[in-house]
Amino acid sequence: MTAIPLTTTVTGSGPGIVLAHGASGSIESNFGGIVAALAATHTVVASDYPGDDTCLDVDGLADALVAAAVEAGVETFTIIGYSLGTTVAVRAAVRHPDRIRGLVLAAGFSKADNRARIVAQAWQDLLDLGDTETFARLSALVGFSADHLESLSAAASDALVRQMAGSVPGGTRQQAVLVENVDTTDDLAHVTVPTLVVNATADLLIHPANSRALAAAIPGAEYTEIHAGHVLMIERPEEWWKTIDEFLCRHGL
Repeated sequence: MTAIPLTTTVTGSGPGIVLAHGASGSIESNFGGIVAALAATHTVVASDYPGDDTCLDVDGLADALVAAAVEAGVETFTIIGYSLGTTVAVRAAVRHPDRIRGLVLAAGFSKADNRARIVAQAWQDLLDLGDTETFARLSALVGFSADHLESLSAAASDALVRQMAGSVPGGTRQQAVLVENVDTTDDLAHVTVPTLVVNATADLLIHPANSRALAAAIPGAEYTEIHAGHVLMIERPEEWWKTIDEFLCRHGL
């Protein structure tokens, strides 16, 4: 029994993959497009963070994700982390080096810069007010690249905001608190497994400089770029999948 309860599904067979989603996201929204493809060759352990006001800390989340995999019979695995999930993935690699075989860190950071910190604070304030519509507008503005938003009609962009406002996951406020406070900077030099850093170069939430810093600080890290906003899996789904698949194949993960 872990201190932080997760809702976990396990699919597929083969080498282990653990998914670590981002703040205000879920397994479905962050990884839904690739779970089936991953499960064709891997055992995929997909855990959603708590959907309530459970207090979150990066050590507890890292331990909970690892425990969920081990409880499912997956003894070793690669973690694919997205956004906040990159900090969880890095901490897991340092706390459980006997379990982690590789890392994919997409649109990630080790400590929130001023822009991400201010957005995380605004998310908390808006959720405290119950203003999910403004929360969704802000999330759309920072989550998608300018090019992607402007490619939509006015009606489509309005519909996107309505959809986002109606599907804010429970637990988002606590995830925003963690974004504001987490710091895994000192862990980076201690990551010893094959690591791929995926930079979303049009990211308006997590500045691309954060991915470059991750790649520079993690020994031997590989680095690649996808020209997309923060939700790169929505804007560039085929490139996102190809990038992950090639890394896993190249390292036999």
